[in-house]
Amino acid sequence: MTDTEYQDLAEALLRSIELACDRINDQTDADVDNQRVGGMITMTFANGSQIIVNLQKPLQEVWLAARAGGFHYRHNGEAWMDTKGQGEFFAHLTRFASEQSGQALDFSS
Repeated sequence: MTDTEYQDLAEALLRSIELACDRINDQTDADVDNQRVGGMITMTFANGSQIIVNLQKPLQEVWLAARAGGFHYRHNGEAWMDTKGQGEFFAHLTRFASEQSGQALDFSS
């Protein structure tokens, strides 16, 4: 994948997260505060816990840090997949955000 292709896919992923946070805040009382600075989004939940998603351009990866741990994702041509074969980015984000917020949240791509 070229650097430009990575950048386009990674920016689309970050934008999807921002839109999902807006939708969740409009449709639920979850109160997910999301703040983007460059290639990083910090999501803060009502209980003060956070999930951080940031781009790792030299590696063409996206990293996610949550209470469950740190995860690295690489685009396989169809989706952002965990580099250790543990699943898809948005499935993980949905699970971790739901666990940390204490309510079911949907971050489907």
